[in-house]
Formats: sequence, C-alpha cells, structure tokens
Amino acid sequence: MKQCYLYIIILPLLLLSCKSHFETTTERFTAVKKEQSFEHGKNLVFNICGQCHYNKDAQSFIGEEIKDLPHFMGRIYSANLTNSTRYGIARYTDAEIYYLLKTGIAKDGRYVPYMIRPTMADADINDIIVYLRSGDDPVKANDKVVGQSHLSFIGKLATKISGKPQPLIKNIKRPSPEDQVAYGRYLVDIVGCYHCHSKSILGLKYTEPEASKGYMAGGMKWKIDGYQIRASNLTPDKETGIGNYTKVQFRKAVRDGEAPGNRMLHFPMRRFEHMDDKQVDAIYAYLNTLTPVNHKIKGR
Repeated sequence: MKQCYLYIIILPLLLLSCKSHFETTTERFTAVKKEQSFEHGKNLVFNICGQCHYNKDAQSFIGEEIKDLPHFMGRIYSANLTNSTRYGIARYTDAEIYYLLKTGIAKDGRYVPYMIRPTMADADINDIIVYLRSGDDPVKANDKVVGQSHLSFIGKLATKISGKPQPLIKNIKRPSPEDQVAYGRYLVDIVGCYHCHSKSILGLKYTEPEASKGYMAGGMKWKIDGYQIRASNLTPDKETGIGNYTKVQFRKAVRDGEAPGNRMLHFPMRRFEHMDDKQVDAIYAYLNTLTPVNHKIKGR
C-alpha cells in the first residue's frame, strides 16, 4: 500500500518536471526544386515517411493508426502530410519542416520523439519538402484526419521521458550511392532500420546510430493483435542473422516481406516497395560489414 502511495505522488511530479515545449526554429531554410528533386523526394517520402503516414486504403498521406505501439500508451494516429491547409504540411514553412526532422521539435514547440532524423542530409530534406509540396496525387491536399490521438497518462509520461530534442546539425552531405557501404549505412540511419532492429527504443542514439544498444542485432518486441513479435537480427551472423542471405533473397525480404524458406515477415516490418535495387543492395553491403552477433531471437 505504501508503494502505491509513492507512485501516486512521484509519477505526477515526474510528469510535471519533464519539459514539454521547446524553442522553435529561427532557421531560414527554403527548399529549391532541382532536376531530380521530385523523383528523389518521392522515393524518400515513401521509404521514410510512408512507413507511418501513408494510408494504402486512401492511397494518400493522410496518416493512419500506429498499431505497433503498446496499447497501454493509448491510441496514436500519424499526421496528415498532404498539402492540406487545415490539417497538413501546408501549415508549416520549409524551415519548420527542416527543424522538425532534424530536432524533433514541431512548430508549436512540442517534442515529437518519433520524427527525428538529425543526421539526414540537407539535400534530402530539401527534396522531401519539394515532393510534399508538389501536388502529386498521394500528397495532394486532403482535409481528412483518420483519427485523434489520445495518450494515456502512462503514454504521456513515456513520451516525455523517452528522449529529448536532438541538436541541430546543419550542412550534412549525402554519401555518394557509388560508395555502397557508406550509402547503405546512411540509409539504415535515415530510413530508420535500426529504430526497430536494435534492443530497445530507449537505447537508441539518433546522432550516433551504431552506439544504440544491441545495434541491428534485433530483439525489440511488440505485442500486436495478441501476438508477441520480435525484430530480427540483421547482423551477418550465419546462425541467427542474415549471414546466409544472398543479395536476391535480401531484396525479396525488404520489398516483398518474404524471407528464405517462404517465411513471411510480420508487421510491423513494412514492405519497402519503393526502394530501388541500388538502395537495397547498399543496405545489404553495409550490413555485411557489421560484426556478426550470435543473437537467437525467440520464435525464429
């Protein structure tokens, strides 16, 4: 009983002590459309943002329910990324989008812990913004909201203590796709592969991904529709990882969700249908440079 009283007193104090709003941007970032901006931006938006924001039923970036978060956190819906002036990104300036992706701080000062890409190249953010503002069908203005997020008390607390805004790191250059390993490492970072394929969300290091606990060795777990699912080991260990995958098998796993032996990969692993061969092969090349970790994942 005494312990219950402690929780009743301490948890609200923790919640109140966690800063919830931060200074917004003073940057003057403006996206510039270049020759490949639209196509490259579309590729990035589908591969990075599409994991959570693309609604397949509507064929639009109006958002959807995020089902791979614990139920005790409440119900969470991703934001509308269309050009809607009421609900979408038309309400944001280019600089505010840039700042949100880099630091996790939204235009109203809220910290959004799942929107962080501090090491994304400025040129890629430029192309993402160009595509989002292009008027292409998937991002064309759509004044629809699929649901209203309602965080539980524990969800609010978890969000506030799960991390902090990242430092604004400017002028980052995109590695050349010809440098396959460097490009693959970069994609693992900005696509967010390590967000799920490491040990835990609380152990992620956004400015130094390799320092994340259990980096790419899998084990992170979810309970979805009554089933417990764990992320795969993506190090090149031959017994427990992807050490025996061929390049063709890896492509099929990433794009079609089918692992060797006709094993279908479970949600929350998405199908990266918009990822081209050069991108998938670069990720494969990079993963094969990692130190093999013998980490047997339960249920595999």
